[in-house]
Amino acid sequence: MHKVLALTKKELHGYFSSPIAYLVLIASLSLFNMLFFMIIDQNREVSLRDIFQVMEFMFIFIIPLLTMKLFAEEKSNGTMEFLLTSPLTPTMIVLGKYLSMLVFYSLLIALTSVYYFIVEYYGDPDVYSILSGYIGIWLEGALFIAIGLLTSSWTRNQIIAAMTSYLILFILYFSSTFTKYVTGFAETFVTQFSTRTHLENFAIGMITASDIIYYLAGILLCLVLTRISIDHRVWQ
Repeated sequence: MHKVLALTKKELHGYFSSPIAYLVLIASLSLFNMLFFMIIDQNREVSLRDIFQVMEFMFIFIIPLLTMKLFAEEKSNGTMEFLLTSPLTPTMIVLGKYLSMLVFYSLLIALTSVYYFIVEYYGDPDVYSILSGYIGIWLEGALFIAIGLLTSSWTRNQIIAAMTSYLILFILYFSSTFTKYVTGFAETFVTQFSTRTHLENFAIGMITASDIIYYLAGILLCLVLTRISIDHRVWQ
């Protein structure tokens, strides 16, 4: 495990050694802050339900930009083979890179926790629903990162990695809008396939086993596929 953590620290050091990490944090927080005050001013509610749903939509665009270089850059720079011949196993490499981006994402989410104290100052918010919403948006981001990691393992081109992530995330996000065209099992499948369905439950304070399993199963599937991808040199 210490090798995984060592790679995680190395990746994080790489992020924060360049201005990109700081620019992403500042730009994302500025956007979230603006949307937060617009939503609070319009709704006049001491609730973060709508801001969670807006953050979910914005992360569809932000996270692929963060994950596109995780493996694609290693391949384009010719350092992937060096990484694979290091004392790290492919599983350790996948986990190390995934955890580094997850820590970065968790920092971004943690910085938005000030929203709770703002709405608490003006009213009596439902603490449980806000905590549930944060768990949901964290799980959703963790899934998006796993998808981005997987698509980055498929190519040496960062733009292609990002575009492929966008395609998958758009399908996951918008699939629930097609429920009006299907019925029965297909309708249930399409509804449960969409990330919006599961985050909506978290945003209103409802945590169910099926929602948690949805995210954890998706993350595990993507990590396993990424492990297979780099082990079999799929990009070659």
